[in-house]
Amino acid sequence: MATHHSHYDPENSTTHYTVLPDQPESAGAGRRKSLKVVSGILLSSFFLLSLVFVILNQSSDLSQENSRSSETLTPALSRGVSQGVSEKTFKDVSGRSLSYYPWTNAMLTWQRTAYHFQPQKNWMNDPNGPLYHKGWYHLFYQYNPDSAIWGNITWGHAISTDLIHWLYLPFAMVPDQWYDINGVWTGSATILPDGQIMMLYTGDTNDYVQVQNLAYPANLSDPLLIDWVKYQDNPVMVPPPGIGVKDFRDPTTAWTGPQNGQWLLTIGSKIGKTGIALVYDTSNFTNFKLLDGVLHAVPGTGMWECVDFYPVSTVEANGLDTSYNGPGIKHVLKASLDDDKHDYYAIGTYDPVKNKWTPDNPELDVGIGLRLDYGKYYASKTFYDPKEQRRILWGWIGETDSEAADLLKGWASVQSIPRTVLYDKETRTHVLQWPVKEIESLRIGDPLVKQVNLQPGSIELVHVDSAAQLDVEASFEVDKAALAGTIEADVGFNCSTSGGAAKRGILGPFGVVVIADQTLSELTPVYFYIAKGTGGRAETYFCADETRSSEAPGVAKQVYGSSVPVLDGEQHSMRLLVDHSIVESFAQGGRTVITSRIYPTKAINGAARLFVFNNATGASVTASLKIWSLKSADIRSFPLDQL
Repeated sequence: MATHHSHYDPENSTTHYTVLPDQPESAGAGRRKSLKVVSGILLSSFFLLSLVFVILNQSSDLSQENSRSSETLTPALSRGVSQGVSEKTFKDVSGRSLSYYPWTNAMLTWQRTAYHFQPQKNWMNDPNGPLYHKGWYHLFYQYNPDSAIWGNITWGHAISTDLIHWLYLPFAMVPDQWYDINGVWTGSATILPDGQIMMLYTGDTNDYVQVQNLAYPANLSDPLLIDWVKYQDNPVMVPPPGIGVKDFRDPTTAWTGPQNGQWLLTIGSKIGKTGIALVYDTSNFTNFKLLDGVLHAVPGTGMWECVDFYPVSTVEANGLDTSYNGPGIKHVLKASLDDDKHDYYAIGTYDPVKNKWTPDNPELDVGIGLRLDYGKYYASKTFYDPKEQRRILWGWIGETDSEAADLLKGWASVQSIPRTVLYDKETRTHVLQWPVKEIESLRIGDPLVKQVNLQPGSIELVHVDSAAQLDVEASFEVDKAALAGTIEADVGFNCSTSGGAAKRGILGPFGVVVIADQTLSELTPVYFYIAKGTGGRAETYFCADETRSSEAPGVAKQVYGSSVPVLDGEQHSMRLLVDHSIVESFAQGGRTVITSRIYPTKAINGAARLFVFNNATGASVTASLKIWSLKSADIRSFPLDQL
């Protein structure tokens, strides 16, 4: 796409958002909004001045090793919880006070991704209302136009023709009405048979009550969908009796019900410690009725946020529209658990007459079974892409460094690479997540193809042009005699408590080391580990080890992962998308996925390296690699002045 010198700047230009006439509001709602913005700016300014004071008191030569001392700061403030949403501030996993690290400009600049979507600056969280309209993919997202910390949540808006290269548009919606003055929160789009787009979203009212509101395009013929109108009689749903005013949020895409003209949707909530999905029906998206019972409930899982509900085909290899049902169909129910900040899903059967969803395996129910991603990943949302007949999954990848560092670099959070979602016909318990095929357009030239025989305890450097932007496909064949001859190994293995890739076992770990420096003082291994129980049955685990990813304090350093089914005849295979401070790792065709955030101080720019390794004690491994360097995506402002 051509580069334009004159373009829209969403931070400094007047939005095209259509402001509606004032709705009834309690006295002082407008003043509360102004005070909130002012107080937020003052707080951010004070915090930045404090950081400047700290930086000036560090050694002036930040590049010297002896200057890398840490200074303990007060733990970051909690953000979002008091308003009834999940915690938006990363809390140090150790539970200790966060430590300030003297980040250099080079380190912070390197952290910004090259091909993941993120705004030009400031805070971003949940993906909202993704859809395809007149040749453009639309992504809306939770955004703070004022700061790199959560607050003043507005709907950012960007468009793309290929889900990789993006153009920023004016804000779609801002918090300007009594029913959303404290935040235009998460929502979903429903496209009606006649092409109308109904956008339902949660608003946080002037009294901090969570309500559901309707918005729609002012001009449906506009491919860019720049102008949005809020329905004049919002809110269209309020917390029903028995539901807390801060426990009612994130409406899903609607699907057609069994009655003519009926549409159904679900909203996450809780009763006590039981997570639930409420169901509403409507015929016009302005009047809603709460149906008896719930779509599903799981005791002990707490508040369900960002619920997603959609069909998957058990026989075809394509996605389905949200309303599709019938033979050969299963339904995925997913919830983001406020209690532990993870996205869980399960596969089951939906009865549209009884309006009930039942998991195929109660032991793998929502919140107690499988996760979409075992790393830093939350508030995911799917949509049906009619152009390619696929279901596409978005997810919010938050930061795991300090709030102080985010303010220094001026931004926080990115969106995952969009993933296709399919039913796993082999396991019948998992979905398969895979990067959209369009990511391959960023591959530079032919891949590096390499096969390496790795003896126990070996590691080998793989020479690549740029280790910070890679697409890596790797498969591993474990010595069959060693595998068959091992009777018992590492019973009770767990990625999170294993001690990481340095912990050696008979049959693992083996895998790929990304974003490492030459001396391996900083490194992030992504690997398989095979355990065997007393019966001789092998169980494979897929892990990502951040414990040595950075020498800086105050960043997450943990081991993520879970078991992954490796079926008879399958090799252990992984695909890694490396993009500076983010690594998205897919095992066995996407049965298990891990997203890692890393913040190295040495393994940056030309110093980043890629290795392949086998740290098992009792088995050799043959690794087969295909590696592409990736170009940067073109993500910039839309040239509105040229319309």
